[in-house]
Amino acid sequence: MSRCLLAATRLFDGEALLDDMAVVTQGGVILDVIPRPADLRPRDGILMPGFVDLQVNGGAGLMVGAGTDAQALARICAAHRALGCAGVLPTLITDTPAVTAAVLEAGIRATGTPGFLGLHLEGPHLDPRRAGAHDPALIRPMEDADLTRLIAAAAHLPALMVTLAPESASADQIAALAQAGVIVSLGHSACTLDQAQAAFDAGARAATHLFNAMSQMGHREPGLVGAVLSGEAHAGVIADGVHVDPAALRVALRARPHGLFLVSDCMAVAGTQMTEFTLQGRAILRRDGRLTLADGTLAGADLRLDRAVRGAVAAGADLARALAMATSVPADLIGAPLGRIAPGRAADLIWLDDSLTLMA
Repeated sequence: MSRCLLAATRLFDGEALLDDMAVVTQGGVILDVIPRPADLRPRDGILMPGFVDLQVNGGAGLMVGAGTDAQALARICAAHRALGCAGVLPTLITDTPAVTAAVLEAGIRATGTPGFLGLHLEGPHLDPRRAGAHDPALIRPMEDADLTRLIAAAAHLPALMVTLAPESASADQIAALAQAGVIVSLGHSACTLDQAQAAFDAGARAATHLFNAMSQMGHREPGLVGAVLSGEAHAGVIADGVHVDPAALRVALRARPHGLFLVSDCMAVAGTQMTEFTLQGRAILRRDGRLTLADGTLAGADLRLDRAVRGAVAAGADLARALAMATSVPADLIGAPLGRIAPGRAADLIWLDDSLTLMA
Protein backbone atom coordinates (compact mmCIF):
# COMPACT_ATOMS: atom_id res chain seq x y z
CA MET A 1 0.00 0.00 0.00
CA SER A 2 1.39 3.34 -1.05
CA ARG A 3 1.52 6.33 1.22
CA CYS A 4 -0.66 9.37 0.58
CA LEU A 5 0.22 12.94 1.48
CA LEU A 6 -2.62 15.41 2.03
CA ALA A 7 -1.53 19.04 2.20
CA ALA A 8 -3.88 21.69 3.55
CA THR A 9 -3.82 25.46 3.79
CA ARG A 10 -5.32 24.92 7.22
CA LEU A 11 -5.58 21.73 9.24
CA PHE A 12 -7.86 21.17 12.23
CA ASP A 13 -6.46 18.37 14.35
CA GLY A 14 -9.41 18.10 16.74
CA GLU A 15 -8.29 20.89 19.05
CA ALA A 16 -6.49 23.60 17.11
CA LEU A 17 -6.21 25.06 13.62
CA LEU A 18 -2.73 24.67 12.16
CA ASP A 19 -1.27 26.34 9.07
CA ASP A 20 0.64 24.66 6.25
CA MET A 21 0.60 21.11 7.54
CA ALA A 22 0.33 17.76 5.77
CA VAL A 23 -1.13 14.43 6.82
CA VAL A 24 0.59 11.19 5.88
CA THR A 25 -1.77 8.22 5.48
CA GLN A 26 -1.43 4.61 4.44
CA GLY A 27 -4.08 1.94 4.21
CA GLY A 28 -6.72 4.19 5.73
CA VAL A 29 -4.60 5.00 8.79
CA ILE A 30 -2.87 8.26 9.73
CA LEU A 31 0.89 7.74 9.97
CA ASP A 32 2.03 11.25 10.79
CA VAL A 33 1.28 14.96 10.72
CA ILE A 34 4.19 16.98 9.32
CA PRO A 35 4.99 20.49 8.10
CA ARG A 36 3.95 20.82 4.47
CA PRO A 37 6.85 20.16 2.09
CA ALA A 38 7.71 23.31 0.15
CA ASP A 39 7.19 21.60 -3.20
CA LEU A 40 3.72 20.29 -2.33
CA ARG A 41 0.87 22.62 -3.24
CA PRO A 42 -1.83 22.71 -0.54
CA ARG A 43 -5.52 22.37 -1.21
CA ASP A 44 -7.58 25.37 -0.20
CA GLY A 45 -9.93 25.04 2.77
CA ILE A 46 -9.73 23.08 6.00
CA LEU A 47 -8.64 19.45 6.31
CA MET A 48 -10.22 17.97 9.43
CA PRO A 49 -11.55 14.82 11.08
CA GLY A 50 -14.93 13.59 9.90
CA PHE A 51 -17.92 14.75 11.91
CA VAL A 52 -19.30 12.73 14.83
CA ASP A 53 -23.08 12.95 15.24
CA LEU A 54 -24.66 11.49 18.37
CA GLN A 55 -28.30 12.06 17.37
CA VAL A 56 -29.28 10.68 13.98
CA ASN A 57 -32.91 9.52 13.81
CA GLY A 58 -32.62 8.38 10.22
CA GLY A 59 -31.34 9.03 6.73
CA ALA A 60 -31.45 7.70 3.17
CA GLY A 61 -35.25 7.63 3.44
CA LEU A 62 -35.20 5.39 6.53
CA MET A 63 -36.08 6.02 10.15
CA VAL A 64 -34.72 4.00 13.05
CA GLY A 65 -37.78 2.15 14.29
CA ALA A 66 -40.04 -0.79 13.60
CA GLY A 67 -38.42 -3.04 11.02
CA THR A 68 -34.92 -1.63 11.46
CA ASP A 69 -32.29 -4.32 11.01
CA ALA A 70 -28.50 -4.29 10.71
CA GLN A 71 -28.73 -3.62 6.96
CA ALA A 72 -30.96 -0.58 7.53
CA LEU A 73 -28.51 0.77 10.10
CA ALA A 74 -25.71 0.29 7.56
CA ARG A 75 -27.66 2.29 4.96
CA ILE A 76 -28.27 5.10 7.45
CA CYS A 77 -24.59 5.18 8.41
CA ALA A 78 -23.54 5.23 4.75
CA ALA A 79 -25.86 8.15 4.03
CA HIS A 80 -24.27 10.15 6.82
CA ARG A 81 -20.74 9.25 5.79
CA ALA A 82 -21.62 10.87 2.46
CA LEU A 83 -22.58 13.98 4.46
CA GLY A 84 -19.19 14.15 6.17
CA CYS A 85 -19.76 12.01 9.26
CA ALA A 86 -17.01 9.59 10.24
CA GLY A 87 -19.42 8.06 12.72
CA VAL A 88 -22.96 8.39 14.07
CA LEU A 89 -25.26 7.06 16.76
CA PRO A 90 -28.45 5.96 14.99
CA THR A 91 -31.24 7.10 17.31
CA LEU A 92 -34.54 5.45 18.18
CA ILE A 93 -37.18 7.82 19.46
CA THR A 94 -39.81 6.65 21.94
CA ASP A 95 -41.33 3.32 20.88
CA THR A 96 -42.69 0.08 22.26
CA PRO A 97 -40.62 -2.39 24.31
CA ALA A 98 -40.68 -4.83 21.38
CA VAL A 99 -39.34 -2.29 18.89
CA THR A 100 -36.72 -1.09 21.39
CA ALA A 101 -35.50 -4.65 21.94
CA ALA A 102 -35.38 -5.31 18.19
CA VAL A 103 -33.37 -2.15 17.48
CA LEU A 104 -30.92 -3.01 20.25
CA GLU A 105 -30.42 -6.45 18.70
CA ALA A 106 -29.98 -4.88 15.24
CA GLY A 107 -27.37 -2.53 16.69
CA ILE A 108 -25.42 -5.40 18.19
CA ARG A 109 -25.46 -7.14 14.79
CA ALA A 110 -24.37 -3.91 13.08
CA THR A 111 -21.26 -3.56 15.23
CA GLY A 112 -18.28 -3.18 12.92
CA THR A 113 -20.29 -1.45 10.20
CA PRO A 114 -18.41 1.61 8.84
CA GLY A 115 -19.65 4.71 10.62
CA PHE A 116 -21.65 2.82 13.25
CA LEU A 117 -20.64 4.02 16.73
CA GLY A 118 -23.49 2.45 18.70
CA LEU A 119 -27.06 3.47 19.43
CA HIS A 120 -28.93 6.34 21.05
CA LEU A 121 -32.32 5.60 22.60
CA GLU A 122 -34.24 8.84 23.00
CA GLY A 123 -37.00 7.58 25.27
CA PRO A 124 -39.40 6.04 26.11
CA HIS A 125 -38.59 7.02 29.71
CA LEU A 126 -39.44 10.68 29.34
CA ASP A 127 -41.90 13.20 30.77
CA PRO A 128 -45.10 13.31 28.66
CA ARG A 129 -45.42 16.99 29.52
CA ARG A 130 -42.36 17.53 27.31
CA ALA A 131 -43.15 14.95 24.64
CA GLY A 132 -42.43 17.18 21.66
CA ALA A 133 -42.90 15.02 18.55
CA HIS A 134 -42.74 11.80 20.58
CA ASP A 135 -45.96 9.84 20.94
CA PRO A 136 -47.16 10.52 24.53
CA ALA A 137 -48.99 7.19 24.57
CA LEU A 138 -45.65 5.36 24.34
CA ILE A 139 -43.87 7.33 27.07
CA ARG A 140 -43.58 5.42 30.36
CA PRO A 141 -41.43 5.12 33.49
CA MET A 142 -38.42 2.82 33.48
CA GLU A 143 -39.09 -0.64 34.88
CA ASP A 144 -36.72 -3.39 36.02
CA ALA A 145 -37.05 -5.19 32.68
CA ASP A 146 -36.05 -2.02 30.82
CA LEU A 147 -33.02 -1.55 33.03
CA THR A 148 -31.93 -5.16 32.55
CA ARG A 149 -32.34 -4.91 28.77
CA LEU A 150 -30.28 -1.72 28.54
CA ILE A 151 -27.46 -2.99 30.72
CA ALA A 152 -27.27 -6.23 28.72
CA ALA A 153 -27.17 -4.34 25.40
CA ALA A 154 -24.50 -1.93 26.62
CA ALA A 155 -22.14 -4.86 27.13
CA HIS A 156 -22.29 -5.67 23.40
CA LEU A 157 -22.53 -2.25 21.73
CA PRO A 158 -19.61 0.10 21.01
CA ALA A 159 -21.59 2.81 22.83
CA LEU A 160 -25.12 3.21 24.14
CA MET A 161 -26.60 6.62 24.91
CA VAL A 162 -30.01 6.81 26.61
CA THR A 163 -32.04 10.00 26.88
CA LEU A 164 -34.37 9.93 29.86
CA ALA A 165 -36.20 12.31 32.18
CA PRO A 166 -35.42 12.26 35.91
CA GLU A 167 -39.19 12.05 36.47
CA SER A 168 -39.25 8.64 34.75
CA ALA A 169 -36.13 6.98 36.15
CA SER A 170 -34.85 6.74 39.70
CA ALA A 171 -31.40 7.79 40.86
CA ASP A 172 -30.59 4.12 41.48
CA GLN A 173 -31.55 3.24 37.90
CA ILE A 174 -29.45 6.08 36.52
CA ALA A 175 -26.51 4.97 38.67
CA ALA A 176 -26.87 1.37 37.45
CA LEU A 177 -26.89 2.50 33.83
CA ALA A 178 -23.86 4.70 34.32
CA GLN A 179 -21.97 1.91 36.08
CA ALA A 180 -22.70 -0.34 33.08
CA GLY A 181 -21.14 2.22 30.73
CA VAL A 182 -24.36 3.73 29.38
CA ILE A 183 -24.10 7.45 28.58
CA VAL A 184 -27.19 8.80 30.33
CA SER A 185 -28.47 12.06 28.88
CA LEU A 186 -31.31 14.11 30.38
CA GLY A 187 -34.01 15.39 28.08
CA HIS A 188 -37.72 15.71 27.34
CA SER A 189 -38.11 16.70 30.97
CA ALA A 190 -39.93 19.28 33.06
CA CYS A 191 -37.64 18.59 36.02
CA THR A 192 -36.53 21.12 38.58
CA LEU A 193 -32.94 22.19 39.09
CA ASP A 194 -32.68 19.93 42.13
CA GLN A 195 -34.02 16.93 40.21
CA ALA A 196 -31.59 17.53 37.38
CA GLN A 197 -28.64 17.92 39.71
CA ALA A 198 -29.60 14.72 41.56
CA ALA A 199 -29.64 12.86 38.22
CA PHE A 200 -26.24 14.26 37.28
CA ASP A 201 -24.91 13.32 40.70
CA ALA A 202 -26.22 9.78 40.13
CA GLY A 203 -24.24 9.44 36.91
CA ALA A 204 -26.02 11.25 34.06
CA ARG A 205 -23.38 12.89 31.89
CA ALA A 206 -25.21 14.94 29.27
CA ALA A 207 -28.38 16.70 28.17
CA THR A 208 -30.20 16.15 24.89
CA HIS A 209 -30.84 19.03 22.45
CA LEU A 210 -30.30 21.84 24.95
CA PHE A 211 -33.24 24.27 25.33
CA ASN A 212 -35.65 22.00 23.45
CA ALA A 213 -38.27 19.87 25.22
CA MET A 214 -36.97 20.73 28.68
CA SER A 215 -37.67 23.01 31.63
CA GLN A 216 -36.36 26.48 30.88
CA MET A 217 -34.23 28.72 33.05
CA GLY A 218 -36.13 30.99 35.40
CA HIS A 219 -34.57 33.21 37.99
CA ARG A 220 -36.22 31.32 40.86
CA GLU A 221 -36.43 27.86 39.29
CA PRO A 222 -33.52 27.35 36.87
CA GLY A 223 -34.79 23.98 35.60
CA LEU A 224 -32.81 21.64 33.39
CA VAL A 225 -31.44 24.46 31.24
CA GLY A 226 -30.10 26.14 34.36
CA ALA A 227 -28.56 22.90 35.58
CA VAL A 228 -26.69 22.51 32.29
CA LEU A 229 -25.54 26.12 32.00
CA SER A 230 -24.34 26.23 35.61
CA GLY A 231 -22.86 22.74 35.68
CA GLU A 232 -20.31 20.49 34.01
CA ALA A 233 -22.47 18.08 31.97
CA HIS A 234 -22.13 17.81 28.21
CA ALA A 235 -25.06 18.97 26.09
CA GLY A 236 -26.03 18.50 22.48
CA VAL A 237 -27.21 21.55 20.57
CA ILE A 238 -29.17 21.82 17.32
CA ALA A 239 -27.53 24.91 15.80
CA ASP A 240 -29.90 25.42 12.88
CA GLY A 241 -31.26 28.81 13.97
CA VAL A 242 -34.69 27.18 14.26
CA HIS A 243 -34.49 25.01 17.36
CA VAL A 244 -32.27 27.51 19.21
CA ASP A 245 -32.17 31.22 18.54
CA PRO A 246 -28.59 32.42 17.92
CA ALA A 247 -28.85 34.71 20.96
CA ALA A 248 -29.69 31.75 23.21
CA LEU A 249 -26.85 29.74 21.72
CA ARG A 250 -24.50 32.68 22.34
CA VAL A 251 -25.50 32.64 26.01
CA ALA A 252 -24.84 28.91 26.23
CA LEU A 253 -21.44 29.24 24.55
CA ARG A 254 -20.42 31.93 27.00
CA ALA A 255 -21.77 30.07 30.04
CA ARG A 256 -20.17 26.77 29.04
CA PRO A 257 -16.68 27.15 27.53
CA HIS A 258 -16.48 23.35 27.33
CA GLY A 259 -18.88 20.45 26.90
CA LEU A 260 -21.33 21.63 24.25
CA PHE A 261 -21.46 19.58 21.06
CA LEU A 262 -23.40 19.79 17.81
CA VAL A 263 -26.04 17.30 16.72
CA SER A 264 -28.12 17.17 13.57
CA ASP A 265 -31.22 15.50 15.11
CA CYS A 266 -31.88 14.62 11.48
CA MET A 267 -34.62 12.37 10.20
CA ALA A 268 -35.29 10.07 7.24
CA VAL A 269 -34.94 12.94 4.75
CA ALA A 270 -31.19 13.33 5.39
CA GLY A 271 -29.26 12.71 2.20
CA THR A 272 -32.44 12.76 0.08
CA GLN A 273 -34.76 15.17 -1.72
CA MET A 274 -37.83 13.89 0.17
CA THR A 275 -40.39 16.52 1.12
CA GLU A 276 -42.31 14.41 3.64
CA PHE A 277 -42.34 11.05 5.38
CA THR A 278 -44.32 9.20 8.02
CA LEU A 279 -43.33 8.86 11.68
CA GLN A 280 -45.39 6.36 13.70
CA GLY A 281 -48.39 7.02 11.48
CA ARG A 282 -48.03 10.82 11.50
CA ALA A 283 -46.97 12.88 8.50
CA ILE A 284 -43.75 14.89 8.88
CA LEU A 285 -43.42 17.80 6.47
CA ARG A 286 -40.14 19.21 5.15
CA ARG A 287 -40.54 22.92 4.44
CA ASP A 288 -38.07 25.85 4.42
CA GLY A 289 -35.38 24.08 6.44
CA ARG A 290 -37.83 22.73 9.03
CA LEU A 291 -39.39 19.37 9.78
CA THR A 292 -42.76 19.59 11.47
CA LEU A 293 -45.90 17.67 12.29
CA ALA A 294 -49.06 18.94 10.58
CA ASP A 295 -49.76 21.17 13.61
CA GLY A 296 -46.35 22.87 13.30
CA THR A 297 -44.61 20.99 16.15
CA LEU A 298 -40.92 20.59 15.32
CA ALA A 299 -40.10 16.96 14.56
CA GLY A 300 -36.34 16.62 14.37
CA ALA A 301 -34.22 18.85 12.17
CA ASP A 302 -33.36 19.31 8.52
CA LEU A 303 -29.70 19.88 9.24
CA ARG A 304 -26.19 18.82 8.23
CA LEU A 305 -23.28 19.26 10.59
CA ASP A 306 -21.37 21.61 8.28
CA ARG A 307 -24.36 23.95 8.50
CA ALA A 308 -24.43 23.44 12.28
CA VAL A 309 -20.76 24.48 12.43
CA ARG A 310 -21.64 27.65 10.55
CA GLY A 311 -24.48 28.23 13.01
CA ALA A 312 -22.15 27.90 15.98
CA VAL A 313 -19.66 30.33 14.44
CA ALA A 314 -22.44 32.82 13.69
CA ALA A 315 -23.51 32.61 17.35
CA GLY A 316 -20.03 33.53 18.56
CA ALA A 317 -17.99 30.32 18.78
CA ASP A 318 -14.45 30.69 17.47
CA LEU A 319 -13.79 28.41 14.51
CA ALA A 320 -11.64 25.86 16.34
CA ARG A 321 -14.26 25.46 19.04
CA ALA A 322 -17.09 25.08 16.52
CA LEU A 323 -15.15 22.37 14.70
CA ALA A 324 -14.38 20.58 17.97
CA MET A 325 -18.09 20.67 18.83
CA ALA A 326 -18.70 18.54 15.74
CA THR A 327 -15.72 16.20 16.14
CA SER A 328 -13.58 15.66 19.22
CA VAL A 329 -16.10 16.73 21.89
CA PRO A 330 -18.82 14.21 20.95
CA ALA A 331 -16.24 11.52 20.13
CA ASP A 332 -14.64 11.88 23.55
CA LEU A 333 -18.03 11.76 25.30
CA ILE A 334 -18.79 8.28 23.96
CA GLY A 335 -15.19 7.07 23.92
CA ALA A 336 -14.98 6.74 20.13
CA PRO A 337 -11.48 6.78 18.56
CA LEU A 338 -12.51 9.54 16.15
CA GLY A 339 -12.55 13.32 16.09
CA ARG A 340 -8.79 13.88 15.95
CA ILE A 341 -5.99 13.80 13.40
CA ALA A 342 -3.11 11.93 15.03
CA PRO A 343 -0.82 8.98 14.23
CA GLY A 344 -2.61 5.67 14.50
CA ARG A 345 -6.09 7.13 14.03
CA ALA A 346 -8.33 6.16 11.14
CA ALA A 347 -7.96 8.51 8.18
CA ASP A 348 -11.65 9.46 8.19
CA LEU A 349 -10.99 12.98 6.97
CA ILE A 350 -13.09 15.64 5.27
CA TRP A 351 -12.52 19.03 3.69
CA LEU A 352 -14.48 22.22 4.35
CA ASP A 353 -14.14 25.16 1.99
CA ASP A 354 -13.61 28.71 3.18
CA SER A 355 -17.35 29.13 3.68
CA LEU A 356 -17.31 26.06 5.98
CA THR A 357 -19.24 23.96 3.50
CA LEU A 358 -18.38 20.30 2.98
CA MET A 359 -16.40 19.68 -0.20
CA ALA A 360 -16.51 16.50 -2.24
